[in-house]
Amino acid sequence: MKVIKVKPSVHRPLTEEMLDAAIERGEARQASSLQAVSVRVEKSSLVIRFEDGSGVLLPVNQYPEFDGFDAGDYEELTVGFAGTALCHEGKDLDVSIAGMISASPSLMRMAASVVASRNGRQSSAAKSAAARANGKKGGRPRKADPAL
Repeated sequence: MKVIKVKPSVHRPLTEEMLDAAIERGEARQASSLQAVSVRVEKSSLVIRFEDGSGVLLPVNQYPEFDGFDAGDYEELTVGFAGTALCHEGKDLDVSIAGMISASPSLMRMAASVVASRNGRQSSAAKSAAARANGKKGGRPRKADPAL
């Protein structure tokens, strides 16, 4: 568990500019991330739904945070922290959804594959230069005709 020490705060009066800047930061953060809108229990897994209609199914036995939970406790789980965490007020539990997903090796392998695929389709100056250099050498070799 990571311990974060509280820093002493310097009292500054809140201004309209500070409030507007904070609202803009919050809107930018919300627009750049996927927020969960619901959580429910299905058999021995948590079904987390996101605002775009997608979802993820996470088996609770892989997460030690849920040790000691009974069926009623799972029903009391809520989505909190602007859709980024699962919360249980009675157990004083707040668990990051992104952290739960990153703890799943299979989901991380899939995410890595998706990112690699997306990055491979993007062009860059280095890719363009490499393509030009290969073109000067005659380009990609022709495929052998299987009929011959």
